[in-house]
Amino acid sequence: MTATIRDVARHAGVSVATVSRVLTGSRTVSPELVERVNEAARALGYRHNAVARALRRGTTNTVGMIVPEIGNPFFPAIVEAVERHLGGTGRDLFLCDSQQDIAIERQRVLALVGRQVDGLIIVPVSATGSRACLEEVITRTPIVQVDRYVEDFPADWVGVDDELGIGAAVEHVASLGAKRVVFVSATLDSSSAVQRHVGFERAMRKLGLPLDEPQLLGTFRAEWGRVAAIKILTGASLPDAVVCGNDEIAVGVLGEFRRRQVRVPEDVLVTGFDDIRFAALADPPLTTIRQPHEQLAAECIRLLDARMADAGTPMQRIAIAPSLVVRESTGGTS
Repeated sequence: MTATIRDVARHAGVSVATVSRVLTGSRTVSPELVERVNEAARALGYRHNAVARALRRGTTNTVGMIVPEIGNPFFPAIVEAVERHLGGTGRDLFLCDSQQDIAIERQRVLALVGRQVDGLIIVPVSATGSRACLEEVITRTPIVQVDRYVEDFPADWVGVDDELGIGAAVEHVASLGAKRVVFVSATLDSSSAVQRHVGFERAMRKLGLPLDEPQLLGTFRAEWGRVAAIKILTGASLPDAVVCGNDEIAVGVLGEFRRRQVRVPEDVLVTGFDDIRFAALADPPLTTIRQPHEQLAAECIRLLDARMADAGTPMQRIAIAPSLVVRESTGGTS
């Protein structure tokens, strides 16, 4: 039979209230009583239900986080940063992968909310399709969106200025003499894809560069980068530069170019976005737009804590400026 708190109290010769104070640490108890209660608990094999205690207090000291694809190296970097910041406050992170599927995303959202997480951090799969599941729970659980967001949805968001970042990449290759620039990115389902696409076109127009080259939109994966590189190579001539929507795509482009003996940067310049860990290890090392993971995580937790403290806090949208990292894929040095 499982020991109860009353059994511990009888064994220790103290009141149930004293046992509760010792186990929860809610009030000062003499060292002698602490030792007596703990010894009784060990002897009886009593295990205190910390979750039940947390629920009685109205908090579980847990935060749920959902990312669209844990296999994308950018998302583990964000997760690690969020977990570090949470760990400093004594809270634990429950992580889920929505597998780029809004139906699975809804399952993960409902599962975490059902487990009474204190707040939810989410990178939405879709700028429009993710709305329904978040609307189901926003009145029950504080939500902060990070990196991506649902359009016109009343939840806090923090991410980088995607438009500014892609603009910096375009300006960089243009400063090196590129005029014919191909954009390779993902279809316009997520806010990141949309804003990077907008940023590319706006920067090209601002610099007076033609938008004659095809814009190749697929997925944020290296496999798509390889396919896109093949498409580029079937054209009449090589463009001056390829600006990619993320580093995974760029790594795929670099790999296919190398396989087909296209020299980077001598024959064509290539840039990425995110500065994942492998960007500096690519062949050649990849010029990219760096996302400040630690700053994103810190702002994310700050927004979540503010929302948990006061549900009526005005909604905030924080766009952090990314930075250009120049490496050998555009002629820089590593």
